Amino acid sequence: MVKEIPLGIIAFMIDNASIESLKSTIDIVDVVGNYIELRKAGANYKANCPFHGEKTPSFVVSPSKQIYHCFGCQIGGDSIKFVMEIEKLSYPEAIEKLASTYNFSLQYTKGSSDYSESKRILESLQKWYVKNLDFNKSAREYLYNRGISNNSIEAFEIGFVGGGGEVMKFLSSNLFPLPQAHEAGVIAQGERGEFYARLTQRVTFPIYSSNGSIVGFGGRTLGNHPAKYINSPQTKLFNKSRLLYGYHRAKESIYAHKKIIICEGYLDVVMFHQAGFTQAVATLGTALTLEHLPLLRKGSPEVILAYDGDSAGVTAALKASKILTTGGFDGGVVLFPNGQDPADMIAKGESELVAKLLREAKPLIPFILETIVQSYELSNPREKESAFEEIKKFLATLSTIMQDAYIPTAATYLGISPNLFGKSTTLAQAHENLTNSREDIAQLSILKTLLENPFLIDDVLNVMDGSMFGSYQNLFTLLLDKQKDHPALMGLAVDDTLQVLSQEELKVSLRSFLIRQYNIMLKEIVTNNSIDFAKKSFLMRKIKSDILPRLKRGELVAFEKLI
Repeated sequence: MVKEIPLGIIAFMIDNASIESLKSTIDIVDVVGNYIELRKAGANYKANCPFHGEKTPSFVVSPSKQIYHCFGCQIGGDSIKFVMEIEKLSYPEAIEKLASTYNFSLQYTKGSSDYSESKRILESLQKWYVKNLDFNKSAREYLYNRGISNNSIEAFEIGFVGGGGEVMKFLSSNLFPLPQAHEAGVIAQGERGEFYARLTQRVTFPIYSSNGSIVGFGGRTLGNHPAKYINSPQTKLFNKSRLLYGYHRAKESIYAHKKIIICEGYLDVVMFHQAGFTQAVATLGTALTLEHLPLLRKGSPEVILAYDGDSAGVTAALKASKILTTGGFDGGVVLFPNGQDPADMIAKGESELVAKLLREAKPLIPFILETIVQSYELSNPREKESAFEEIKKFLATLSTIMQDAYIPTAATYLGISPNLFGKSTTLAQAHENLTNSREDIAQLSILKTLLENPFLIDDVLNVMDGSMFGSYQNLFTLLLDKQKDHPALMGLAVDDTLQVLSQEELKVSLRSFLIRQYNIMLKEIVTNNSIDFAKKSFLMRKIKSDILPRLKRGELVAFEKLI
């Protein structure tokens, strides 16, 4: 525990009236909520205690008394005490940390504040960076070429930093002590103790806390530096795992619209805002983490992940979606097509398409289930079992109600019975059922959906014919003939293990079915000795490089019998 320094010892440094004024300005729910997730519990808020391990919440925050208390480890206090304990700071350091976070000006009776000095250095450098941009033609041209307007440059205070010598000269001419500049994260120290500038020859993006206090910088190289983007290092003010770029500008819009758009980069945020999507923010060179959740929970917004559609973007979206769903968030995922990012699309005048993609965001849990399924070859029983294990493990992180709601969807994607997700089902039993089942649950779910919603039959006929249902072709024929009273269709209608799919879920199921069919066809092509080498190579390339990628991107491709 951090030993609290008595007020009398620090009275000659920070004015007592200033401390009391700070206390009356900040709200303990907001302070604690920046570090841990709080859940409303009557007049108070509860959470798992951050100071000792526990599974049942015993940590209580009282907004009326402006204190916290843990009934487990008996620790408690006010906002300042909490910051002292969680950050391992002294009493004056905690006061200055809070003052900096909430943009509050402390009054000092003697001496100066480390935090205020760091803040002064950051603010002065920011003004200098902005001035530098006016005199650097290549930096301005880079921004203009990316589609960024002068209004956006001014609103986001984008700047430019030149050579390292210029930075050191600026600090010296303004009499900024180098140790304090180092603590602020603007310079680094070499092995021999020499100081050097961290950002050089880069377009700069100031990074602010959620309350509008500058805490660091990001920089985009204009040269051939291997690190295209770099951020300030971890400091007492800057923690990239708790910060979101642009949040201080976006928060009012987030609260008003109950939506937050999380993207991957500074330019994406700037261009989103420029196009009117003012709820956009970005993580700072890191994946979304559990530490971001308290900030995301403010205002209870729907969370939209807007990531590039490449493999790295899909991986990041999957990880972030799992964190969000486990945390109880609602939202969706947008993966921008053809290797584009939102900044590029908006710059090309495709804002309406971006808006459409955001409106049609794939809900988080279906996205997770579909992405997991697509990473396995389901025609291989062992891979199908692995997909089942991964999905079952994910569903176990959800509440019982959410599990029950999504087990039918998961079963449809996998083409198995929902009963396999029962708590008593062992992996050995599941494996036996998966490999030996005579019924294809996915096909039967499609047929039951068509039975309940005949208007969807054309959607199926557009991409496949009845013969592709194999042993269930007769059911499809009965559906086309509208023989709803036939015993086979009546049996299909009352089978509660089969799900009636929505139009979007039907599309997903059809794509999964087509992917399986083309994978089967690939194996047939490889083993078919009657096809000459040139044609075999052409057909394999067509499936692997054209048809399968289109299906996996979400496009429904009509089935072609290539052999």
